Amino acid sequence: MAAKRKRAALAAGKAKRARSAPSAGEAAPEGDPGERSTPPQEYSIPPPVSQGKWKNKERVLIFSSRGINFRTRHLMQDLRTLMPHSKADTKMDRKDQLFVINEVCEMKNCNKCIFFEAKKKQDLYMWLSNTPQGPSAKFLVQNVHTLAELKMTGNCLRGSRPLLSFDPIFDREPHYALLKELFIQIFGTPQYHPKSQPFVDHVFTFTVTDERIWFRNYQIIEEDASLVEIGPRFVLNLIKIFQGSFGGPTLYENPHYQSPNMHRRLLRLSVAAKFREKQQVKEVQKIKKKGTKVLVEEDPTEVVFETPAEEKPVEIQLVKPESKPIVKDKKKLRKIQRKKQKKLFRTEG
Repeated sequence: MAAKRKRAALAAGKAKRARSAPSAGEAAPEGDPGERSTPPQEYSIPPPVSQGKWKNKERVLIFSSRGINFRTRHLMQDLRTLMPHSKADTKMDRKDQLFVINEVCEMKNCNKCIFFEAKKKQDLYMWLSNTPQGPSAKFLVQNVHTLAELKMTGNCLRGSRPLLSFDPIFDREPHYALLKELFIQIFGTPQYHPKSQPFVDHVFTFTVTDERIWFRNYQIIEEDASLVEIGPRFVLNLIKIFQGSFGGPTLYENPHYQSPNMHRRLLRLSVAAKFREKQQVKEVQKIKKKGTKVLVEEDPTEVVFETPAEEKPVEIQLVKPESKPIVKDKKKLRKIQRKKQKKLFRTEG
């Protein structure tokens, strides 16, 4: 009996789901005149997130080498969050050659790559590459600030497609034009991507200042179309652009680039130069103190306003003063004074 009841309940539930709402043209079923007429129920199915066909199948592999610090790890995670068309992979050993990354991208079915390379546990390099044909660019990453570190007030929908804003200089110089196309293909989320959302609520800006590329992420506020920074932020100092992927002939080399080792060396030399300068100043002061002093001739006009002091008569003492006896007892001192007085009286008498 219990099994029959369960089957009947399931059949009734299926019948309710299959029943559709009556259309506007159709009349509602007639019921008893005493019963109230209930409004027709509407069943609506939400449309899919991406209604079109995903044609531009760009996939970006974002990973790093071993030896990165926590800030680089957080930056890498922020980029994966902002780019729904990205994939992750385990860290690569530092002993492996860079061209191995092309094979890793092929296994992960990715045609673009962002690779973070750490050296000396303090220098961070970023590779942007179009695998496996190329080109690729190598940057020195500076002034890294992550989403958790900045604590910005802006916020955007996860998986939304960004707008890409470029400085006008990207259209003037040929090497910047190449980098612009590389940035568009890597950071631009493809349309109708399965993991993306059909909203545009933030902007990636690439600005060239001081021969460096400054990356910023801003939220677009709907009310007044103003921008509020979200993060992360970092600065890319271009080193070289290669024809191939992670190598090959050099297409462009930045003449303004200065390696971190050279920068630290110049800082040490400047500190040492300041120290040597202080030591030289001290030695010069010592030599001046040891040198002979030049005698300045006396000025005869200095004595004009001086008044000579009164001359006191000089008294010459012919008799040796008597030495006073050192007596600790006061009674003995009085006796000695009395004896002296008696002697004086006798001499006078």
